[in-house]
Amino acid sequence: MATNKEIVRRLENVALFARCSKSDLKIVARHAETIEVESGRIIVREGDDGDALFVLLSGTASVERAGRQVATLEQGEYFGELALLDPATRAATVTATSDAELAVLGLRMFRVLLRELPTLGAKLLGDLAARVREAGAPDQACRHSGVPASALPIAASTWV
Repeated sequence: MATNKEIVRRLENVALFARCSKSDLKIVARHAETIEVESGRIIVREGDDGDALFVLLSGTASVERAGRQVATLEQGEYFGELALLDPATRAATVTATSDAELAVLGLRMFRVLLRELPTLGAKLLGDLAARVREAGAPDQACRHSGVPASALPIAASTWV
């Protein structure tokens, strides 16, 4: 298991926490739980309720939607962040493709962090907004995924 010092060092390289100071990261590390999973283990399942963010501290994982692989995650990448902002079910299944260690930040701890670090919410929302912007307009995103724009739950004109 990684020590808090190692977790802070690894979180420094995670895009989601790029805007956080070292002292902010120490607080995040203190509130995060670390887990180890074996290769092949499903970490989250599409359609299940979600209540945590996961950061891959080591190892790799695959992301599948509707049984189709859509991404591969490596050390420093994260998933499940929407569960901290929206109580909807998981949008994808994530499976460890190697033995992995993850930092887990549950909804309750996230709320504690927001009280302890009032600027953290703005920092995290800023990163999420940047990721949405990087994903491009719906038509562009659909070209990459093979999903027709008409199948999106929002109109292209509302994507800002």
